[in-house]
Amino acid sequence: MNGKGRGLLIIISGPSGAGKGTICKSFMERNENVALSVSATTRTPRTGEVEGVNYYFMSKEKFTEKIVSNDFLEYAEVYDNYYGTPKSNVEEILESGKDVILEIDIQGALKVKENTEEGVFIFVLPPSMEELKQRIINRGSETPESLMKRFKSAYKEINYISKYNYAVVNDKVEIAVQKLEAIISAEKCRVDRIKESILDSKEGIIHEQLYD
Repeated sequence: MNGKGRGLLIIISGPSGAGKGTICKSFMERNENVALSVSATTRTPRTGEVEGVNYYFMSKEKFTEKIVSNDFLEYAEVYDNYYGTPKSNVEEILESGKDVILEIDIQGALKVKENTEEGVFIFVLPPSMEELKQRIINRGSETPESLMKRFKSAYKEINYISKYNYAVVNDKVEIAVQKLEAIISAEKCRVDRIKESILDSKEGIIHEQLYD
């Protein structure tokens, strides 16, 4: 521990096109005491990807062993490859006093909620479903069929918002990031997070009064 206290575990989710990636990137550019969690995967590294920076690359055998050992906060199988969030790496960063952001899908977020008692769960919303649809169209990578599939999925995903602690509407990135910063500032002032520091301060004041 570096005197800053334990960092916050921040889980950010939302439907495709809501802009959660853009918000996370902007937030991290403005705040130094935060790290983005690096996932583990069994897929082959792509050109330019760096071990421990983009992903932790491992064999399926090793990944499966870690599943059995309950070493992941969450994991999923996508297109015949596994992806997961290693507990040990997240714990190391939190203990150093840094906050950790997990930008993950909703199913992953719900698994994290099952596996840990800590965590600030934030759901990113588009200003409207029409705007969400337009953002997905503007990517230029969707067929009419895949666009409709993503849009239907977004409607279903929004139903999970009650599982989260906070919601941030991403109308303008700058304002959304400010809201994210405000949420984190408020969480760090919660009595149940800082009660040990309060008790230490109280003991210090009493000690000064007794021996002044």
